Amino acid sequence: MTRMTRFGLLFSFSGLLGAAGALGADGSPFAVSVLVDGTPAPEYAARGRVYVEALRGREFTIRLSNPTGERVAVALSVDGRNVVDAGRTSALAAAKWILGPYQTAEIPGWQVSGQTSRKFFFTDTSHSYAKWLGDTANVGTIEAVFFREKARPPVAAYKDRNREGTDTAQAPAGAPDEAAGARAPKAEARRRAAATQEAESFAATGIGRETSFPVQWVAFEEDPTPAARVAIRYEFHEQLVRLGVLPREDDLSGRENASGFEHRYAPDPYGHDGHR
Repeated sequence: MTRMTRFGLLFSFSGLLGAAGALGADGSPFAVSVLVDGTPAPEYAARGRVYVEALRGREFTIRLSNPTGERVAVALSVDGRNVVDAGRTSALAAAKWILGPYQTAEIPGWQVSGQTSRKFFFTDTSHSYAKWLGDTANVGTIEAVFFREKARPPVAAYKDRNREGTDTAQAPAGAPDEAAGARAPKAEARRRAAATQEAESFAATGIGRETSFPVQWVAFEEDPTPAARVAIRYEFHEQLVRLGVLPREDDLSGRENASGFEHRYAPDPYGHDGHR
């Protein structure tokens, strides 16, 4: 049974979720995988990151694995937004998913109620959930931060959790300075407009169809030092090629494999086939 836990924003305990239908982990380190049609998407290591290919219009889930014999809490964000409440906070302040010992959970989408989530699916930025929320500064990212449970028993007294700096209504990070934009030369303004238009076509995550995923708030006090942090970048095929993550597949790239000499002999027109 799925378990989601939270004491509320004013309490010292963090709000956390535990997933239903968990599978036993195989003893691997803390891990995050992107699943399409139930199969892990191929991962590509490049540029100091891990990439997966986004398949436009396809739904996906995110698998979280806990290989340890203790409970852990996982702050999970997609496109820079916590998948529990779509908030923009630090990993420590975020509502989290709770995994039991040796548990694996598959998170299907954005948790929109205690009973329902809405499926993740790959789309372009202009049609993404982040676009609807008004902040596309971090699209193309999936990040999970794992926290161990504190060894000491939970205290009975609660204290206010100060949320300063976590207001999700603030302007998106990296929002353009309108005054500076007005002073920019026309050519620069056109360049920025073109770049913005192109960025609208890059990969992002949508908020799709409803799926049943009941959750319940439970108590968990995390050690404030993360035990692990796993980040995945996703892009459409074209952008992965542009970044050099995937090889080019056009005629020009094929010419790069051409060579001047090979261990072969000239064809003989007077060969054994009888032709002269």
